[in-house]
Amino acid sequence: MLTTRPRAVLAGFLATLTPAETEDLLGRGRPRRFGRGATIVEEGDHARRVVAILTGRVKVSSFADDGRETILGALGPGDLIGELSAVESDPCSATVITLESLETLVLSPASFVAFLDTHPRVTRVLLGMVTRKLRDADRKRIEFGTQDVEGRVARRLVELACHYGADTEGSVRITLPLSQQELAAWTCSSREAVSKALRSLRACGWVDTQRRSITILDTAALGRRAGLLQHSPAV
Repeated sequence: MLTTRPRAVLAGFLATLTPAETEDLLGRGRPRRFGRGATIVEEGDHARRVVAILTGRVKVSSFADDGRETILGALGPGDLIGELSAVESDPCSATVITLESLETLVLSPASFVAFLDTHPRVTRVLLGMVTRKLRDADRKRIEFGTQDVEGRVARRLVELACHYGADTEGSVRITLPLSQQELAAWTCSSREAVSKALRSLRACGWVDTQRRSITILDTAALGRRAGLLQHSPAV
């Protein structure tokens, strides 16, 4: 049973807590493991639990009536699942599915709200995180309206490399296991369009792709294609 501060390297919400706040949170929850491909929460359901991720990663998605998936983001160690629904008592706004095995701490919505009531500072931290998510959502809406598929794919790969990249002899391997279909869902594109974009990026020598694995060979060039970096002036 988890009774001490998690040993994993944490980011996100859990990384902002003091040792005393962490101990209090751990005391209010119980450990639980989820296998790869498990659904943690489902869009439209009322929150039954708040989940703090200790190890492993998940994707956050929304599904259209015809079953098409749009990936909204990914969460990893230190992040929370279901916290807003617990606070607002509203249905969950997205579906969360594990990309790999997860070790978590699970709290009831009432226990999580009681934790926030006990620690007003943590409530302010949570509000700041929600604000950043809203700004990121606004940025993505602009991106989808102004960039072609290849540009959107390039931007998402740069972001994934920043958050989930592992340096390997001058290149960066994205450690998040994503299929082309999932990358399509993350860029509001078809799988065929994403496949074409990846072929083009490979032909430029900027990326290398394997099954559920992408390595960035030229981060600067990919960043320029994504519109994140300016071309250097000619000398």
